[in-house]
Amino acid sequence: MADLKKLAEEIVALTLLEAQELKTILKDEYGIEPAAGGAVMMAGPADAGGGAAAEEQTEFNVILVSAGASKINVIKEVRGITGLGLKEAKDLVEAGGKAVKEGVDKAEAEDIKAKLEAAGAEVELK
Repeated sequence: MADLKKLAEEIVALTLLEAQELKTILKDEYGIEPAAGGAVMMAGPADAGGGAAAEEQTEFNVILVSAGASKINVIKEVRGITGLGLKEAKDLVEAGGKAVKEGVDKAEAEDIKAKLEAAGAEVELK
């Protein structure tokens, strides 16, 4: 148990650059991809269908998963969409897995996703 606590402390102490490198290693070598919030995605038990029907989602979060090869174009689009300054937009793009816009309707979310993907980014809606 002490070893796990030590490992957790080491992970929490990582710099942003080191965390990004860890993400790349886990993805490339082990096939493990982090979820948008930074937690590791794992397959959960399948729903048995006993729950109520899911309500149609009305608000979406546009999550920038990866900037892709043309990071500068993605930074420009993020600035245009969010109104952030250059440094803030660059930090958001480089961090990966961050929300570009939260609580937007489906049409606006699809529009933002299309713009970012046209710039070369990998985007998902949640």
